[in-house]
Amino acid sequence: MCEDLCVLGLVEYKRCLYYENGKKVIEARWRGNPVILKSKLENFSSYEPLGILEYQDTAEDLSPLDVVFYATMEVRNSLGLAEEDDDEEGGGGGGSNSSLARLWGKKLKNRDKSYSRAELASLWSLLQQEEYTFLRVLQDLSTHVAKVLGSCGHFYAVEYLSAGHAWDQNIFSLEDVAVSGLPGPGRTGAGAGARGRWTTREMVHRIALSFLDMVWHFDNDFSHKLHLCDIKPENFAIRKDLTVVAIDVDMAFFEPKMRDILDQNCSSDEDCNFFDCSSRCNLNKRRCSPRRRNSNLQVICEKIFRPWFSPTLLGAKAGLPLQVELQRAVQECSETEGGGEDKEDDGGGGGEADKGGGIHQRLLNILTRLLQEGAASGEGGESWQGKGHVHTALNF
Repeated sequence: MCEDLCVLGLVEYKRCLYYENGKKVIEARWRGNPVILKSKLENFSSYEPLGILEYQDTAEDLSPLDVVFYATMEVRNSLGLAEEDDDEEGGGGGGSNSSLARLWGKKLKNRDKSYSRAELASLWSLLQQEEYTFLRVLQDLSTHVAKVLGSCGHFYAVEYLSAGHAWDQNIFSLEDVAVSGLPGPGRTGAGAGARGRWTTREMVHRIALSFLDMVWHFDNDFSHKLHLCDIKPENFAIRKDLTVVAIDVDMAFFEPKMRDILDQNCSSDEDCNFFDCSSRCNLNKRRCSPRRRNSNLQVICEKIFRPWFSPTLLGAKAGLPLQVELQRAVQECSETEGGGEDKEDDGGGGGEADKGGGIHQRLLNILTRLLQEGAASGEGGESWQGKGHVHTALNF
């Protein structure tokens, strides 16, 4: 990206979207396409330098394998994963073949020349930004995270998507999606196809199914659960195919780091709340349980699904049997804790966890039936085929 920015002038600034405590989020156009530029700190000098460059005369002494080693250590530290997490055997046979080191190895050593000092310094500044690390590693493993398109210095570019808004009753601007390639309700004519007959409610149901798909993959695709501790409309976006994408993962943590965060002194349960992630206070030990008691699904039901599927917004359709069933399932979901209560073992099965899995399946079934019912009645286009929950057995 640097040549396009500094030499060819193909990166055009549009506007500043966010600026606080040095963090910058900028809308720009790169080769005519909209992108988002992000950096955690304002200045390049604000990041810790790569120490080895300070006592080596030239970066040419660093082989690509050396770069992989240092980058892997920094990624492990950023994601809160111990070294042994790379080598543990995962369910489904992923094992160490899909370890973090190998993932980064494929990206960093696949070149026939050494890295320059500038490239190494830039890489090191990027790896100190937890969100960049998350997005860069996970984008090849999940469709539910924003894609990093390039970088220059301490700034990285991610895909431009239609982000959510708390003030929009549908959260996402569905008209924008329709204009950008998905025909909206009532649009017909050449090229409109079946999607042109989707109603707004159908689009909302499809987005809700994508939220469920995201939750399932974040719970099951990695050797540790991925916890989202800041769930709000602004932190998600949708692609043209209505796939839900996490675009702000500053507050996303794998299980080991989540347990470290929650394991704090306390005098009541209120002391054990970390944004949208919470646990219980053991009053005998005066210590918060390191196990999260709620779940990604529970918070999404509370903050996203309940406003969406409230009787007020549904109007005359609120009393239909499937809509009533959906409202009840969403209410139950928002009240169902996501894990075992103060279990000391890592198995964590049974009880509330099993109940949470049942709620997920109920919501999936109801939303699928609503889409099929809409298609059968002629109100909408094709029925939902579902991507299915393909366990990728990827290990972190």
